[in-house]
Amino acid sequence: MAKRLFDLVVALGGLLVFGLPMLCIALWVRLDSPGPVFFRQQRVGRRGQLFLIHKFRTMVADAPALGPAVTVGADPRITRAGAWLRQSKLDELPQLLDVLAGHMSIVGPRPEVPQYVALYPAALREQVLSVRPGITDPVSLHFADEGALLARATDPEREYREVVLPAKLRAAAVYAAEATLWSDLVVIGRTLKLLVSR
Repeated sequence: MAKRLFDLVVALGGLLVFGLPMLCIALWVRLDSPGPVFFRQQRVGRRGQLFLIHKFRTMVADAPALGPAVTVGADPRITRAGAWLRQSKLDELPQLLDVLAGHMSIVGPRPEVPQYVALYPAALREQVLSVRPGITDPVSLHFADEGALLARATDPEREYREVVLPAKLRAAAVYAAEATLWSDLVVIGRTLKLLVSR
């Protein structure tokens, strides 16, 4: 209950602070390339419930039909606005709305698409999905430059499935078992420091 109240306060505060910048970003995305302002994708949330995650669109509108599920390095599908939004991580701001809706938390394991959740070992799957997924968490900070990491792999999709995803999953399970309000505040502080540095 305390975590949910914390999420609501931070999400509402975030929308007040970033409301005008988000409107400017939305206009930029719309003018930069044809297509919707938001990218919506089905993700797996708490207790396995499916929901639509929201981000500012950073790729061409028909990107899923033009390439792999993972985004690698300087992917040609990324738009001009999208390259900056991805680098600054501001494409994630619309997820404040997902927090208000109750689908996500400010801090929690990043939500995956169903095809990757299907690869989770049963025990870890139950533990990771016992909490709401989040906008940020310790492992996303560790893999802040995931696209560049995958770009160095011979087979990026395989590298994600066999190396990156298991590492994320182990860290997510630790978070689900040990997280406290204080540890969430530390993650938020580290996230803000990363955003400012970018």
